[in-house]
Amino acid sequence: MHTCPKEGRPTSTQRMVSNDGIVLLEHGSHVPKRQCNECPFRSRHALSLSLSPHAPKNSIDSVTRCRNQLVQNHLDYLVDVQSPQFLILRRNHKLKMFMVKQFETEEIIEENVEVISEKHQISEKHETVEKPTELIEHEHVEVADDIPPELEALLHTDPSHGLTTEEAKKRLEQFGRNELAEVKTNPILKFLSYFTGAIAYLIELAGVFAGVVQHWLDFSVIIALLLVNALIGFIEEARAESALDALKQTLALKAKVWRDGHFVDLDVAELVPGDVIGLRLGDIIPADARLLGISVTGGETEGTLSIDQSALTGESLPVEKKKGSTVYSSSIVKQGQMLAVVTKTGSNTFIGRAANLISITVEQGHFQKIVNAIGNFLILITVVLVGIIFIYQMAKHGTFLDVLGHVLVLTIAAIPVGLPTVLSVTMAVGAKQLAAKKVIVKRLTAVEEMASVSVLCSDKTGTLTLNELTFDEPYLCNGFTKEDILLNSYLSAEPGANDPIESAIRTAAEENLDILKNRPNKYEVPGYKVTAFVPFNPTTKMTNATVANLETKEVFKVAKGAPQVIIKLVGGHEMAVRAVNSLAARGLRALGLARTVPGDLETYELIGMISLLDPPRPDSAETIRRCNSYGVDVKMVTGDQLIIAKEVARRLGMGRVILDANHLVDPEKSEEEVTQHCERADGFAQVIPEHKYRVVELLQKRGLLVGMTGDGVNDAPALKKANVGIAVHGCTDAARSAADIVLLAPGLSTIVDGITTSRAIFQRMRSYALYRITSTVHFLIFFFCITLIEDWQMDAILLILIALLNDAATLVIAVDNAKISHRPDKWRLGQLITLSLVLGCLLTAASFAHFYIAKDVFGISKTDSRLETIMYLHISSCPHFVIFSTRLSGYFWENLPSPTFFAAVMGTQVFAMFICIYGVLSGAIGWAWGVSIICISLAYFFVLDFVKVNLFKYWSFEMTARAWPSPSRRRKLKNRQVEAVYKHRVNANFAKVRKVVLMSK
Repeated sequence: MHTCPKEGRPTSTQRMVSNDGIVLLEHGSHVPKRQCNECPFRSRHALSLSLSPHAPKNSIDSVTRCRNQLVQNHLDYLVDVQSPQFLILRRNHKLKMFMVKQFETEEIIEENVEVISEKHQISEKHETVEKPTELIEHEHVEVADDIPPELEALLHTDPSHGLTTEEAKKRLEQFGRNELAEVKTNPILKFLSYFTGAIAYLIELAGVFAGVVQHWLDFSVIIALLLVNALIGFIEEARAESALDALKQTLALKAKVWRDGHFVDLDVAELVPGDVIGLRLGDIIPADARLLGISVTGGETEGTLSIDQSALTGESLPVEKKKGSTVYSSSIVKQGQMLAVVTKTGSNTFIGRAANLISITVEQGHFQKIVNAIGNFLILITVVLVGIIFIYQMAKHGTFLDVLGHVLVLTIAAIPVGLPTVLSVTMAVGAKQLAAKKVIVKRLTAVEEMASVSVLCSDKTGTLTLNELTFDEPYLCNGFTKEDILLNSYLSAEPGANDPIESAIRTAAEENLDILKNRPNKYEVPGYKVTAFVPFNPTTKMTNATVANLETKEVFKVAKGAPQVIIKLVGGHEMAVRAVNSLAARGLRALGLARTVPGDLETYELIGMISLLDPPRPDSAETIRRCNSYGVDVKMVTGDQLIIAKEVARRLGMGRVILDANHLVDPEKSEEEVTQHCERADGFAQVIPEHKYRVVELLQKRGLLVGMTGDGVNDAPALKKANVGIAVHGCTDAARSAADIVLLAPGLSTIVDGITTSRAIFQRMRSYALYRITSTVHFLIFFFCITLIEDWQMDAILLILIALLNDAATLVIAVDNAKISHRPDKWRLGQLITLSLVLGCLLTAASFAHFYIAKDVFGISKTDSRLETIMYLHISSCPHFVIFSTRLSGYFWENLPSPTFFAAVMGTQVFAMFICIYGVLSGAIGWAWGVSIICISLAYFFVLDFVKVNLFKYWSFEMTARAWPSPSRRRKLKNRQVEAVYKHRVNANFAKVRKVVLMSK
């Protein structure tokens, strides 16, 4: 079927078989235009295409990767009526089925691969080569760096003379020093920041009132709790904000500069745009600069500089820079030498912009927002109810200080004075557990926030990969083995060269060849002697070694270099060209290797093609799989080339929908469209620090909690912006300083430890918060009602004892057993507060039952101190046992508490029971009352647990949105419903395609 889709297209979905046996699926719907330079069918319609069986079989990756080569392989589309859903590709007698979320102009947004064997076979004898295959050289995509016209006018400095001192001084005043602005955090102000927040303000206000009415015991307790909470946070974090200092340490200190006709050493801080600097092997580039194509000695050169900018851009391979190219401050010269003119300095450089992003990233943490929200709710009900009690008692009794003293005690007992401390201790214990696993927590609240992370954006180079160029599977010509290519590449390697490619080759040979193990002299190869060596140079683009076989006395030459040079040297090789193209399409760097034939030192034969790649870390794939199993979506965000990112994603088992950075800054797309791309894509490539920052920012605006892992300077802004920034082992100082968590052990497996530990801590914190809010609601409602109805109040010492004993016991929750969720945890404040109100009201009902049964049934007067004792024991025990229920959403027996936690809670209540039985602080009630109240509290706990489970069972976001229909909730509910319909349609269509393909087998 070689018909233009514009002619005679079917009007409905059909199943057809083409003349080469491929199952074709068509639909008459409309899809966005494809710009395919090589496609004979330039159509805006759904289409089925089939090329001749003689068409070259490039890899399937090149088809999905190159939007301008959509017809290199056999393509068939099944397009949904409303939106295209599927893409089927045929390659090597198999059908590849892709489920596509969305088609866009020139781009496939998401793919989900399933391979299905095809019975149809194509005879190899029909495959003929119509013309020689051309070698495809991958074009390196450079980061664009615009130079304003007014700055461009200053860059035409005479390279043999440089700027004059006077001109340099003027420009220094205009552009400033070539250094990063220094920002420091005052440690005193940082310590005082721990006394801010809704709950902290309420506790501090209570402390002031305690001092006014001279309740010094209350005052001391309040001050102690505030100090303990602040000290825990300040000492545990010990942040020492030094991100900008670390960035400064990556800069060079001195530079070679032409000034007043002299080539002098100059402090890099004195560099200005227009300065002509010299760059040599090993130099740290002092500022952004443009290469002039002039050697340091003054002559014209056609050579290049090999630049390692992995810490800046995330590129795994050294980049070749030629005349006119821009080199960036803080990158390292690995090979070559050349003059360059400075284009940007200080905060205007590539690294300077990263520093600016770090300095502006100051936001309130997620945990602080949650605590403040809880605090605002508790403050509201406390102020309203206590205020009414205050007005009522002032009107009835009229003694200001006495009424204020009583209301103060009631407030202290009601508000969760221990809430910040318990949460801080819980997080501190978690941080200590993580430290034992070599995960250092710099910001304590990051422990809680990591539990809620649903998207983990990860840098590639040095994070998912080793940041080491290594030997990959080579292409071998007939008659040669892997050992042959390793040995000959080792013989042609430049001894002692500080080059990552040569180092990778030598390392692979030494690890795999027995002949190179246990050598007495590591510079010699047993049985061989290199008699002559021609090193690599930019003109020949290869190395050449003359080697003597000491055993056979044979002399031969080995040449290693650029694939096109070696293929030309051997007189052409069609299969090798295809192999190089295949490697290039996957982002692997190829090197050709050839040796002379026996008896002729001028005729070469091809051994094969060496392939090099920065490989994934050994544990990266397993870490990603485990993160996914915990509901965390891992996205790759890298500055490396797009094809390299896709190859690494393939090896890691990630989705390979990696988009380039242009999608993030496309002016033709709305913010909503760009955000959807961020959500749906598996990653982004060819990004700069601003792009990584934007990815994190867009995902956060979507309401997601985002984690970011990285190791380089280019990752620092995103690490700072993310809810949880994680710097991996071997990271730069800049990344370490910007991060919240630092991994001390190699690999990423400890990230999963961090997720599981943080989720256990989160469950403990949420269970305590639920218990404490419930207790506060119960306490305030009961005393508000009983004060207005019966004008009854409890002795102050008993109120304070309730608060102290119960909060002290719940500190042990930090070591309680916890049920780890397999989805990201959320506070769900609406659910939390609603459940607290329900449980609080049920507890209030139990309190009224105790009060009136004791008063009316057993005849205990309101003035009898025994009534205070009865109510104290009930209010101490009944809400306290609820914490056994709030530990998890299911029934309490599904995950029993730890022995330590159980003993602490029961111990405090047994203590309270004994002081009530024997009347230590108020009237004695005896064993019958004491044991009965404790047993009733335990029995009532079972009732509350049943209520909690059923509330969780029937609770849904839809119910919340309908009960409290705020604009944001209605919008979110509508989006969820649309997404659910869309997913259902996708799954239904996928099932249809699967059925059709299976029928075709």
